Amino acid sequence: MLCPAFLPAQRLQPSFPDAPQPTEQTLLEYSQAESASVGSGSLDAGQTTMQAQAGDKPGAAQDLPVDSDGNLIPLERRQPKRILGFMPNFRSVSGGAKPPPPGWKYNFEIATRQSFDYSSFIFLGINSLAAEGINSHPVLGKGADGFYAYIWRGFLDKTDGTYLGAWLLPSLLHEDTRYYALGNQHHSIATRELYIISRQGVTRTYGGRQTPNIAGLGAKVLTQIVSRTYYPTGATSFSVLATKFGYSAMRDVCFTSIREFYPDIAAHYIRKHREKMIRLQQQAP
Repeated sequence: MLCPAFLPAQRLQPSFPDAPQPTEQTLLEYSQAESASVGSGSLDAGQTTMQAQAGDKPGAAQDLPVDSDGNLIPLERRQPKRILGFMPNFRSVSGGAKPPPPGWKYNFEIATRQSFDYSSFIFLGINSLAAEGINSHPVLGKGADGFYAYIWRGFLDKTDGTYLGAWLLPSLLHEDTRYYALGNQHHSIATRELYIISRQGVTRTYGGRQTPNIAGLGAKVLTQIVSRTYYPTGATSFSVLATKFGYSAMRDVCFTSIREFYPDIAAHYIRKHREKMIRLQQQAP
């Protein structure tokens, strides 16, 4: 189930001139390891069958996920572009990878892709339906009219927040607000969770230094301020806006946790599936 969702990540990596490329020796060792894994049943040595065929396809080497030293990134540290095949994960960076440099154009493209991705409308519909169901803002009403009132305002909330937090403020302040996954290499679960929470207040500059996450936090605040122009009076009090701000931060922590730990889960099931396929192949007459 998880293989199709995870493997395409390597083909969606953006290409850029100074991207680290795997060395010929790395590719040779990798191809040999993959062959050995099929023959002996050892799965940890190889990565994917598609990658083992890299030497047969022009430009395939550029698709291999590698770190800044040109070494292949293991499954447990790779960030797919979609989690479970549908959840957008365009703003996450695999552990050790060197991503494309951020800038006005790059940030705008990513913000637009995330804002208008088909999955965002699915989550928008679910959230709007839930908000109408629990009557989050009584002034917006109930039933079909209430749902419509929630969904178009929710779309504006989501789109404003994405463009402010992923494009405008990061580009102005030169802050790289992408999520750089920590991975399971020498890090405990508790350490990784603390790291996830800390990303709400800390991010990177374009130069790679740690800096206060003014763009991320500022975008959340500005989104609530802007929302006062299209929400009725009963839904724009300080307490309501503060609650929405807190919900936004909690939601980010939850989704970031999924991004951080998904590669571990996906790698586990991928290897289990491959072990099963090898056993079936060995049992075949």
